[in-house]
Amino acid sequence: MLRRPFLSALLAALAAVPLTLLVGLVAAPAARPAAATPLRVMPLGDSITGSPGCWRSILWNRLQSTGHTDVDFVGTLGPQGCGQPYDGDNEGHGGYLVTNVANQNLLPGWLAATRPDIVLMHFGTNDVWSNIAPATILTAYSKLVDQMRASNPAMRIIVAKIIPMAPSSCAECGQRAVALNAVIDGWAAGRTTAASPIVVVDQWTGFSTTTDTYDGVHPNAAGDQKMSDRWYPALVAALGGTTPTGSPTASPTTSPTPTPSPTVSPTGSPTVDPPTTSPPAGVACTASYRITNQWQGGHQGEVTVRSTGAARTTGWRVTFTLPAGQQITQTWNAELTQTGSAVTARNVGWNGALAPAAEATFGFLGTNTGTATAPTATCIAS
Repeated sequence: MLRRPFLSALLAALAAVPLTLLVGLVAAPAARPAAATPLRVMPLGDSITGSPGCWRSILWNRLQSTGHTDVDFVGTLGPQGCGQPYDGDNEGHGGYLVTNVANQNLLPGWLAATRPDIVLMHFGTNDVWSNIAPATILTAYSKLVDQMRASNPAMRIIVAKIIPMAPSSCAECGQRAVALNAVIDGWAAGRTTAASPIVVVDQWTGFSTTTDTYDGVHPNAAGDQKMSDRWYPALVAALGGTTPTGSPTASPTTSPTPTPSPTVSPTGSPTVDPPTTSPPAGVACTASYRITNQWQGGHQGEVTVRSTGAARTTGWRVTFTLPAGQQITQTWNAELTQTGSAVTARNVGWNGALAPAAEATFGFLGTNTGTATAPTATCIAS
């Protein structure tokens, strides 16, 4: 209860205050809280993540539709198609090995440029293809985790058991992927901390190379949906700062179903192209070939297809002749055949339709004697 002398003094003090100030004090609305800084999420991996990695577009749009709008996907690479608007920034480097990324210290620069709070990592497919031992791959994982934590001590890290593999050129890859996935849970348990937890997402179980990939390795639309569905609960939990429970983490017990679709046809197998016809009116394309990386006896390259006509393409075909001593051993984002040194690459289902001035990119790994050089590529649109 206010005593009378104090109440009298208070009323006298208020009488001396200008009316306009009193009105302002009473009528001013409460300050709105500052908008939360979006959490920055880095998708990290190889072509399954970035070329085009359309599971990211599905995941992004699901986040938006379920109220998780304060998310910023980050990376030094931009989006590639996927048929719907989305935040496409990523670190999905086609053809990269996680062991090379670790050995060459590539990640710190990407982290410094993008400053993520959360990393989604599906990495190791090319290492498995290259018959690198699971223990060596895990050593690379550990180095990347150390670099993530040096960038952000509170980094939340979500690591995938990789999707199954059944490339026609690697009969052993399916079981190699099983061997890697079998040791990821134990590795994560030994490396997780309260400040920087590591959560394992099982992308392997229930994923079929026959129905969920277009070449035994890279996801098709069904595979992209499955990958997005597996990432979603773990990412939502990380956005809220919690660790998901009930996520499937059991080691695989069955081998993936192989696919008959080849990535690269064996050298010397003749492939008969359909009769050449004039392209529809208004469609045209160009192709530019470049070597993106090379090492002793091997190289990585990519071809960019650009729609240069006034009408939308429905498909494209790129041809080139490899210089002497060069051979393509693996490709992604195109159906590629080789007859001797002659190479033909056709679009896959999702990247054949290009609006005027739009681009699609496919990549490959190859062997070479001496220095790899880029041939001239020709593009025919349909």
